[in-house]
Amino acid sequence: MYFAALLARTEDGWEASDTELDDVETLADLADLAREATADYDDDTVLVFIEQEDAWFGVVRVDGEEDPRIYVSDAAAAARSSYGEILLTDEMLGRDPDDDEVVDLDALDLDGTEDGEPEASDTDSDGDAADDAGTSGAPSGPLGDTGILADLGVPEKDLLGLEAGDALNEIAEILGAAEVLETVR
Repeated sequence: MYFAALLARTEDGWEASDTELDDVETLADLADLAREATADYDDDTVLVFIEQEDAWFGVVRVDGEEDPRIYVSDAAAAARSSYGEILLTDEMLGRDPDDDEVVDLDALDLDGTEDGEPEASDTDSDGDAADDAGTSGAPSGPLGDTGILADLGVPEKDLLGLEAGDALNEIAEILGAAEVLETVR
Protein backbone atom coordinates (compact mmCIF):
# COMPACT_ATOMS: atom_id res chain seq x y z
CA MET A 1 0.00 0.00 0.00
CA TYR A 2 1.29 3.44 -0.94
CA PHE A 3 0.91 6.81 0.71
CA ALA A 4 1.87 10.14 -0.86
CA ALA A 5 1.47 13.64 0.55
CA LEU A 6 2.70 17.17 -0.03
CA LEU A 7 3.84 19.34 2.87
CA ALA A 8 4.11 23.02 1.96
CA ARG A 9 5.80 25.42 4.35
CA THR A 10 3.78 28.63 4.69
CA GLU A 11 3.96 31.74 6.85
CA ASP A 12 1.45 30.06 9.18
CA GLY A 13 3.30 26.74 9.39
CA TRP A 14 3.02 23.56 7.39
CA GLU A 15 0.03 22.68 5.22
CA ALA A 16 -0.48 19.12 4.08
CA SER A 17 -2.42 17.63 1.21
CA ASP A 18 -2.64 14.10 -0.01
CA THR A 19 -1.73 13.64 -3.60
CA GLU A 20 -2.36 11.18 -6.35
CA LEU A 21 0.67 10.14 -8.32
CA ASP A 22 -1.23 8.40 -11.11
CA ASP A 23 -0.41 11.15 -13.62
CA VAL A 24 3.19 11.58 -12.43
CA GLU A 25 5.60 9.80 -14.74
CA THR A 26 8.88 11.62 -14.12
CA LEU A 27 10.72 13.50 -11.42
CA ALA A 28 10.03 16.71 -13.37
CA ASP A 29 6.28 15.97 -13.17
CA LEU A 30 6.59 15.46 -9.43
CA ALA A 31 8.53 18.71 -9.00
CA ASP A 32 5.90 20.59 -11.01
CA LEU A 33 3.17 19.14 -8.80
CA ALA A 34 5.06 20.33 -5.72
CA ARG A 35 5.62 23.80 -7.16
CA GLU A 36 1.90 24.13 -7.88
CA ALA A 37 1.26 23.57 -4.16
CA THR A 38 3.25 26.71 -3.29
CA ALA A 39 1.90 29.02 -5.97
CA ASP A 40 0.12 31.13 -3.32
CA TYR A 41 3.03 31.37 -0.85
CA ASP A 42 6.26 33.32 -0.66
CA ASP A 43 8.20 30.45 0.88
CA ASP A 44 8.60 27.87 -1.83
CA THR A 45 9.65 24.84 0.24
CA VAL A 46 7.57 21.76 -0.44
CA LEU A 47 8.27 18.25 0.75
CA VAL A 48 6.81 15.29 -1.09
CA PHE A 49 6.49 12.21 1.11
CA ILE A 50 6.08 8.83 -0.55
CA GLU A 51 6.07 5.50 1.22
CA GLN A 52 5.37 1.90 0.49
CA GLU A 53 4.26 0.45 3.79
CA ASP A 54 7.10 -1.23 5.68
CA ALA A 55 9.32 -1.40 2.55
CA TRP A 56 10.74 2.05 1.80
CA PHE A 57 10.07 5.76 1.99
CA GLY A 58 11.21 8.72 -0.02
CA VAL A 59 11.38 12.45 0.51
CA VAL A 60 11.62 14.93 -2.34
CA ARG A 61 12.34 18.54 -1.47
CA VAL A 62 11.49 21.28 -3.92
CA ASP A 63 12.70 24.80 -3.14
CA GLY A 64 11.38 27.22 -5.74
CA GLU A 65 12.85 26.61 -9.16
CA GLU A 66 15.89 24.70 -7.86
CA ASP A 67 16.40 21.09 -8.87
CA PRO A 68 14.56 18.69 -6.56
CA ARG A 69 16.58 17.05 -3.81
CA ILE A 70 15.82 13.38 -3.18
CA TYR A 71 16.32 10.85 -0.40
CA VAL A 72 15.19 7.22 -0.60
CA SER A 73 15.47 4.91 2.42
CA ASP A 74 16.04 1.71 0.42
CA ALA A 75 16.90 2.16 -3.24
CA ALA A 76 16.66 -1.54 -4.13
CA ALA A 77 13.13 -1.79 -2.70
CA ALA A 78 12.12 1.48 -4.36
CA ALA A 79 13.45 0.25 -7.72
CA ARG A 80 10.87 -2.54 -7.62
CA SER A 81 8.10 0.04 -7.17
CA SER A 82 6.44 2.05 -9.91
CA TYR A 83 6.51 5.15 -7.72
CA GLY A 84 10.02 4.51 -6.46
CA GLU A 85 11.45 4.39 -9.95
CA ILE A 86 10.34 8.02 -10.42
CA LEU A 87 12.75 9.03 -7.65
CA LEU A 88 15.73 6.94 -8.74
CA THR A 89 17.39 9.14 -11.32
CA ASP A 90 20.32 8.09 -13.47
CA GLU A 91 22.48 10.54 -11.53
CA MET A 92 21.52 8.98 -8.19
CA LEU A 93 22.23 5.48 -9.51
CA GLY A 94 25.52 6.53 -11.08
CA ARG A 95 24.36 5.66 -14.58
CA ASP A 96 25.17 7.52 -17.75
CA PRO A 97 21.80 8.45 -19.33
CA ASP A 98 23.43 8.16 -22.77
CA ASP A 99 24.64 4.61 -22.05
CA ASP A 100 22.96 1.98 -24.23
CA GLU A 101 22.75 -0.44 -21.29
CA VAL A 102 20.30 1.52 -19.15
CA VAL A 103 18.06 -0.94 -17.30
CA ASP A 104 14.37 -0.63 -18.15
CA LEU A 105 12.75 -0.50 -14.70
CA ASP A 106 9.32 -0.89 -16.33
CA ALA A 107 10.36 -4.37 -17.49
CA LEU A 108 11.03 -5.57 -13.93
CA ASP A 109 8.62 -8.12 -12.51
CA LEU A 110 6.88 -6.43 -9.61
CA ASP A 111 5.01 -9.56 -8.42
CA GLY A 112 5.60 -10.22 -4.74
CA THR A 113 7.36 -6.95 -4.06
CA GLU A 114 4.39 -4.69 -3.40
CA ASP A 115 4.32 -5.85 0.21
CA GLY A 116 8.02 -5.16 0.62
CA GLU A 117 9.15 -8.78 0.66
CA PRO A 118 12.14 -9.60 -1.49
CA GLU A 119 11.67 -11.95 -4.42
CA ALA A 120 13.47 -15.29 -4.34
CA SER A 121 16.08 -13.92 -6.76
CA ASP A 122 16.77 -11.13 -4.28
CA THR A 123 17.90 -13.53 -1.56
CA ASP A 124 21.11 -15.42 -1.05
CA SER A 125 21.39 -19.15 -0.29
CA ASP A 126 20.54 -18.53 3.40
CA GLY A 127 17.31 -16.74 2.45
CA ASP A 128 18.68 -13.35 3.51
CA ALA A 129 18.31 -10.31 1.30
CA ALA A 130 21.11 -10.14 -1.22
CA ASP A 131 23.62 -7.32 -0.83
CA ASP A 132 24.16 -6.68 -4.52
CA ALA A 133 22.37 -4.10 -6.57
CA GLY A 134 20.32 -6.67 -8.47
CA THR A 135 18.93 -6.09 -11.94
CA SER A 136 17.86 -2.51 -11.28
CA GLY A 137 21.34 -1.26 -10.50
CA ALA A 138 19.98 0.21 -7.26
CA PRO A 139 21.90 -0.60 -4.08
CA SER A 140 20.22 -1.91 -0.97
CA GLY A 141 19.91 0.80 1.62
CA PRO A 142 19.67 4.58 1.62
CA LEU A 143 20.43 6.64 -1.46
CA GLY A 144 20.35 10.34 -2.21
CA ASP A 145 20.74 13.57 -0.27
CA THR A 146 20.99 12.61 3.40
CA GLY A 147 21.16 16.31 4.36
CA ILE A 148 17.83 17.05 2.67
CA LEU A 149 16.10 17.94 5.95
CA ALA A 150 19.07 19.03 8.08
CA ASP A 151 18.16 22.74 8.02
CA LEU A 152 14.60 21.79 9.06
CA GLY A 153 15.75 19.91 12.18
CA VAL A 154 16.32 16.37 10.90
CA PRO A 155 20.08 15.75 10.83
CA GLU A 156 21.59 13.18 8.47
CA LYS A 157 22.24 10.69 11.28
CA ASP A 158 18.60 10.80 12.39
CA LEU A 159 17.29 10.47 8.84
CA LEU A 160 19.47 7.43 8.21
CA GLY A 161 18.21 5.85 11.46
CA LEU A 162 14.54 5.99 10.46
CA GLU A 163 12.80 2.80 9.41
CA ALA A 164 10.05 2.50 6.84
CA GLY A 165 6.60 2.44 8.37
CA ASP A 166 6.95 5.21 10.97
CA ALA A 167 9.55 7.41 9.29
CA LEU A 168 7.25 9.97 7.69
CA ASN A 169 5.34 10.44 10.94
CA GLU A 170 8.61 10.91 12.84
CA ILE A 171 9.86 13.46 10.31
CA ALA A 172 6.54 15.33 10.46
CA GLU A 173 6.73 15.35 14.26
CA ILE A 174 10.18 16.97 14.18
CA LEU A 175 8.97 19.53 11.61
CA GLY A 176 5.94 20.37 13.74
CA ALA A 177 3.65 19.04 11.03
CA ALA A 178 2.45 15.77 12.57
CA GLU A 179 -1.14 16.93 13.01
CA VAL A 180 -1.51 18.25 9.47
CA LEU A 181 0.06 15.11 8.02
CA GLU A 182 -2.26 12.93 10.06
CA THR A 183 -5.29 14.74 8.61
CA VAL A 184 -4.38 13.56 5.10
CA ARG A 185 -3.46 10.00 6.08
